[in-house]
Amino acid sequence: MAAAAALKFTVRRRPVVLVSPAAPTPREWKRLSDIDDQDGLRFHMPAVYFYPRHDVSIVVGGQQDPAPVISDAIARALVHYYPLAGRLRELQGRKLAVDCTGQGVLFVEADADVRLEHFGKALQPPFPCMEKLLFDVPGSSETLNSPLLFFQVTRLACGGFILATRMQHAVMDAQGFVQFLGGVAELARGALAPKVRPVLATRRARASRTASTTMTFELLAGCLWKSRTMALTTPPEDASEEMRLIFTVNARARNMAGTMGIPKGYYGNAFAMPVAIATAGELRDNPVSYAVEMVRKAKEEAMGAEYIRSVADLMVLRGRPHFAVARAYLVTDVTKTGLGDLVFGLGQPVYGGPAMGGVGAIPRVSSFLVKGKNAMDEDGVVAPVCLPAPAMDRFAEEIRKLLRSPVVVDVPAPQQAGVVPLVMSAL
Repeated sequence: MAAAAALKFTVRRRPVVLVSPAAPTPREWKRLSDIDDQDGLRFHMPAVYFYPRHDVSIVVGGQQDPAPVISDAIARALVHYYPLAGRLRELQGRKLAVDCTGQGVLFVEADADVRLEHFGKALQPPFPCMEKLLFDVPGSSETLNSPLLFFQVTRLACGGFILATRMQHAVMDAQGFVQFLGGVAELARGALAPKVRPVLATRRARASRTASTTMTFELLAGCLWKSRTMALTTPPEDASEEMRLIFTVNARARNMAGTMGIPKGYYGNAFAMPVAIATAGELRDNPVSYAVEMVRKAKEEAMGAEYIRSVADLMVLRGRPHFAVARAYLVTDVTKTGLGDLVFGLGQPVYGGPAMGGVGAIPRVSSFLVKGKNAMDEDGVVAPVCLPAPAMDRFAEEIRKLLRSPVVVDVPAPQQAGVVPLVMSAL
């Protein structure tokens, strides 16, 4: 990313326009769920897709310009996802609702005097040039009374293009956003309607509990949490400081969706944010397996409909508070959302996913786990971390220590206890 950080280029934008639904849509109000309208989700989430020059012989409908292809597909998709063409309003008690006005979403097309290869071979967030690739239209970043989506298609000098987009997180989560973008892509490729019928309504959840045996996330999160704590705290003064690792649990998971009553096609927020808590001294003095186990326990407690419902109840009873951010670190895994698989019939993206390491109320203390490749074209997981320079040096050293030997963790049945190799490359 060093080459991209020093990259300078010019972008010429056309006037920003509103893309409205391609057909009449219902004029109504949609009240958001109690998970949706919490303070911690009232922000816009950016994503970016890099596409190389495509083979004109396989272009959909003979159209080579990506801007009209994507704009037209968005308009047709909004007929099915018509609440996304509306505006958020705040009702009594700070309850959020979508006023389905049909006004549309923001769209701008642009041209840049830069080639895709100038961004570097290993494309990874954060992308320092995002202010050029995703124009911040004045007034468009507000939660209330602003467009819920924004798109910018930037054509590159090499014939490729970049799609940068932004969505209001209070209306949908990453999985819902992928569902919408997938519908746009299907329509761009010639489909008459999205394969998945969109739903923005919830059913009554039935309490249930299930267990999780997935260890990849727990391992990565535990390693990051321990290393970050050791980089930011000073022994013994900070030994008793309570450190929090916040992460997300997807309620759409196969072992939860049925008990939660979440219908197929639901694109609102469907996750909880459990918290693993330990003191700085405990994280420093114990092996990394201790941090991994703390994450596993917190995740297991959250894997049930009753937990999700309790979060929704808490939002109502306490006035939709923001989650605690003191001594907190937020990690979100988007490697399984399908963010990087968006195909409009104009070629495969070489990168698709979050545009930066962290956004929202705590942009510098959050990380996304995203799919990525290194300079040798090897697949891996990228975890952008933002720290002050001295702390970053200590963090890197802690990670190097972990890499010198395998990480031993106890894996609950039906898996077996064993040694999990942790590998880091210069992604």
